[in-house]
Amino acid sequence: MNSFWIILFHTYLNKLKTKSFLITTLLTIVIVLAITNINNIIDLFDKNGKERIAVIDPSGQLYEPYKQQVKSVNKEIQLTFFKDSEEQAEILVKKGEYAGVIQLNVNKRNLPEATYKAKSIADSSLYNDLQIGLQQLKTTLAASQINLAPDQLRKLYDPVSFKKIALEKNAKTEEELNQARGLVYVLLFVIYFAVIMYANMIAMEVATEKSSRVMEILISSVSPIKQMFAKIVGIGLLSLTQLAAFLLVGYYSFMRNMESLKDGFFGVYGFGGIPAGTIVYAVIFFILGYFLYATLAAFLGSLVSRIEDVQQMITPMTLLVVAGFMIAMFGLGKPDAPFITATSYIPFFTPMIMFLRVGMLTIPAWEAILGIIILVAAISILAIFGARVYRGGVLMYGKSNSYKDIKKALQLTKKE
Repeated sequence: MNSFWIILFHTYLNKLKTKSFLITTLLTIVIVLAITNINNIIDLFDKNGKERIAVIDPSGQLYEPYKQQVKSVNKEIQLTFFKDSEEQAEILVKKGEYAGVIQLNVNKRNLPEATYKAKSIADSSLYNDLQIGLQQLKTTLAASQINLAPDQLRKLYDPVSFKKIALEKNAKTEEELNQARGLVYVLLFVIYFAVIMYANMIAMEVATEKSSRVMEILISSVSPIKQMFAKIVGIGLLSLTQLAAFLLVGYYSFMRNMESLKDGFFGVYGFGGIPAGTIVYAVIFFILGYFLYATLAAFLGSLVSRIEDVQQMITPMTLLVVAGFMIAMFGLGKPDAPFITATSYIPFFTPMIMFLRVGMLTIPAWEAILGIIILVAAISILAIFGARVYRGGVLMYGKSNSYKDIKKALQLTKKE
C-alpha cells in the first residue's frame, strides 16, 4: 500500500508546483473576482454615471412628460432640453458630450414620434429604454384623446393575475425552483469544466511518464490498477484543492458584494435556503462523475506514446461530456421531459442530468440512488477493463493513436 501513497502524493505535489497549475488557478480566481464585482467594474468605467441625452422638442409640449416617462423606465438616463439646432446637437454627440440626440415631433394624429441619433446604435438597451418611454407617453396622450381617466388606463394595463400551483405532493414552489436552477446552473458548469480539465490532466500525466520510459520501471513494481487509481486520486485531490480556493474566494467576494448583485443573476436565481440534500447530491455526483471520466482518461492516455496524440485520443470522451452538458442545459427549462429522464440513467450523462433532476424536481429517493448505483457499477467496470488495457497499453510504443490498439494492449496483458 506504501507504493500507492507514494505515487498519489508524488502526482499531487508534482502538479501542485507546476507553473501552468498556479497560473490557471490565479487566472480563474481573477475571473471569479471579476464576476462577483461586475457592478463595481462597470461603475469604474462608466465615469459619468448617467447617460446624457439631448432632447429637441419644437412643440415645447412633449419634453417634460417624456422626461417623466423615461425616468420611470430608467433613472440612469439624464435628458437635457436642447435649444440649439439639430446640427449643433449632432456635433456635440460626435464630441462625446452627449450619448445621443432625440428629436420629438407630433404627427397628424397629435401623437408623439421621435428620431434618435447617436455615434453608434449598438447600445440597444439605451435605445429600448428611450423607446419604451415614448410608447408610454403615446399611450397616455392617446388615452386622454378618447377621454379615458387615469384610473381607467391603469385598469387597462394592469398585469393579469396568473398563479402557478403544483398539484404534486412536495413539489417545489416557484421561488425554490429559481434557487435550485441557480445552483444547478453553476454546478453544471463546475462539473463540465472540472471533468474536461482534470481528466485531460490525467491522460497527459500517463502519456508524459510513458514517453519518458519511466512507465516500464513503475509497471514492474506497482500493479496497474494501484498505479492508475493513485494517479486518479492524486489529481482528484488537486482538483479539490483548486476548487476549494475558487469557492472560498468566490464566497468571500460574493458576500461583500451581495447588495449590488441582488438585482442581477444572483437576485433572480437566489442561493439562500438551498436544501442540504441538494448540496450533498452535488458533491456525490461531482465526485462520481470525476472518477468515471478520470478512469476512462487514464486508460486512453496509456494507449498513446506521444503527448501530441493525447487530445486526439480523448476527443470522443470530451464530446460525451459536451453532449451531457448540452442535454442538461436543455433540461433546465424542462427538467421533467421524458428525454431528460431517460438520459439521466446513461452513465456518462448521469452526473450532470441526474443531479439536474434531483435539484429541479421532487423525485423519489430510489431514482437518485439508482443513478448512483449505475455510476458506481460503470466506474467499477471501467476500472477493471481499464486496468487491463492500462497494463498492456503502457508497454506499447511507437505511433499509437487508434482505438484498435485497445485489442493489442489486452493481448500484451495476457502474455505477461
